[in-house]
Amino acid sequence: MDPVELKILSIPGYFYLWLLTIISLTFFVTRTYKIINILKKAKPENRLDNYSKRTYNFIRYVLGQKKLFGERSIGLPHFFFFWGFVFYATTFWWNLIRGLVPVIPIPYADEVGIVGLILEISGVLVLISIIIAVIRRTFFPPPHLQKSRDAVIILSLITILMVTLLIAQGAKGTIEQSSLSPAGTVIATFFAGMPISGAHNLYSAMWWIHIIAVLFFLAYIPYSKHLHLLTSPVNAFLLNDDSPANLTIKGGTEEITQGSSKWDEFTWKQVFQTLTCAECGRCDRVCPALNSGYKLSPRSILHEMKMHLYEEAFTKEIDKIEVKSLIGGYISHEELWQCTTCMACMERCPVLNEHVTAIVQMRRYLVSQGDVEATVQDMLQKLTRYGNSFGQSDRNRAKWTNGLDFKIKDARKEEVEYLWFTGDYSAFDQRVQNLTRSTAKIFQASGLDFGILYEAEKNSGNDVRRIGEEGLFEVLKDKNIAALGKAKFKIIVTTDPHTYNTLKNEYNLDEALGAHIEVLHYTELIDELILNRKIEIKNKLNINATYHDPCYLGRYNGIFDPPRRILKAIGVNLIEMPRNKQNSYCCGAGGGKIWMEDKTKVMERPAENRINEAVALKNVKTFIVACPKDIAMFQDAIKTVGCEESMTVKDISELVLEVIG
Repeated sequence: MDPVELKILSIPGYFYLWLLTIISLTFFVTRTYKIINILKKAKPENRLDNYSKRTYNFIRYVLGQKKLFGERSIGLPHFFFFWGFVFYATTFWWNLIRGLVPVIPIPYADEVGIVGLILEISGVLVLISIIIAVIRRTFFPPPHLQKSRDAVIILSLITILMVTLLIAQGAKGTIEQSSLSPAGTVIATFFAGMPISGAHNLYSAMWWIHIIAVLFFLAYIPYSKHLHLLTSPVNAFLLNDDSPANLTIKGGTEEITQGSSKWDEFTWKQVFQTLTCAECGRCDRVCPALNSGYKLSPRSILHEMKMHLYEEAFTKEIDKIEVKSLIGGYISHEELWQCTTCMACMERCPVLNEHVTAIVQMRRYLVSQGDVEATVQDMLQKLTRYGNSFGQSDRNRAKWTNGLDFKIKDARKEEVEYLWFTGDYSAFDQRVQNLTRSTAKIFQASGLDFGILYEAEKNSGNDVRRIGEEGLFEVLKDKNIAALGKAKFKIIVTTDPHTYNTLKNEYNLDEALGAHIEVLHYTELIDELILNRKIEIKNKLNINATYHDPCYLGRYNGIFDPPRRILKAIGVNLIEMPRNKQNSYCCGAGGGKIWMEDKTKVMERPAENRINEAVALKNVKTFIVACPKDIAMFQDAIKTVGCEESMTVKDISELVLEVIG
């Protein structure tokens, strides 16, 4: 604002500015205090450790806005929105303090040439971004985008802020042109002939409209869904720094493992993230359950948790009124059991919410109440009694080795370099046992020093934990750690990505065994063996094929390149499906879904959708997987889709064995 203009502001003008500021801050602080008080009533969780990693996440996801570019059409506009918001928020407080206390010997932000220039550039870029956003929302809305009144209000406020700024710069340009005000100079041409007094009045009017709009924005935002503008940077800092795949609640009380059905039974972080959801629908657009026709919506899960919070905490006096259950009222039991825990929602979420942890937390409650379908209950009983999901005797775990012409070492009795933790499906499923033998032959041919635990191995508990049976997970974990403690080895290798994820991220093996234990997926190990020329490739395949990234190997743990290097080395011309790597589509087996009896009529189950995606590729007849559960899921899907003659499911191990055979 021009210094001359400040002098002509009347005393009532300063009074109104102070009054509006106090009203705005009162609304803002009152709501913020309420939110903080509610969070204090939730369960504890430690999300304030490892500051270096959290700072890195903040820089990467907040300052760099990495997640927003997952959808290119709106990524760059949102980037400009964010940085425009940051810069305008900074200059707003600068100008507000200067306006409230005019004796402070500093100029207004826009009086500083370079600051004014950045404001103008930001204003133009933000206006262009708003136009793009409006066109997208009106004419090309992506699926599941929520069109709300809040969005209209916020976009309108931002437009008002940018327009008033630029018009004010134009008014200033009619008084005195500046090389650091290109937009103002251009806009000033529309005010040619305006008297200086008129320019001053126009500038003053824009200043007041601008400040009132910002103060209204400040008062309104804590009460709207756009609270995420303030909470999402904090949410990024609070990101699970170990791994999003780890369901261990650090610093949580023992009772938290019993699950949650009310807002005050969740951890404060799980409550906080409901206030961070932008309701953009990105999670819904990639959810395999929702896109198959199931009721589950990751966005709705967080939205209903927020509605529960608003109705049970914000509008009632805490500690004096019984809180209604979230499950069964706001969120159905059916929705919670439809999640495959594939983490696609979390991968795509631009504000880094953790949908899967919230869903598992509610599943824990259902399990504690015995609200589990018969097929899952039967599987849990098998695990409790036998230690495996197939209900087989321990003595049968290594029965798959009978077809081999060599003896696999018992790691409990003799020292080995690699301990092979096979997993249930690799050991017991007849559709997979031959592939397990193929992997053993590859290890043997490469001269690998390896062994297994035989009957001492139990199910790792990955899917058990995601079903919500935390107690059984701990039992299985303790038994496996005890068995590992009696074996002599250096590195663990496993065939199953689900097992890989849990051993690597949730067992805390280094502390449990007193030494650093590296955990490898078999594709990582085979990749190393090929690179080190321990595996001799005799005849390359020379085939076209596509590869499916398992959720628990790729999206959960970032293992994308080793399987692809193997395929290239053995002569596979890899033709990627449109959804690959971190965007890979789930097979539908995770989170215990492989054990659930599905009677729901859907459009197309996830595995069928994935097979159809592969069938659509030209000259591709081989569908390659690296997970034993994928074999079961996709072989069934091929039959359902009716493409048994045009598409074959192959595991990487059988292809590698073919070229070294």
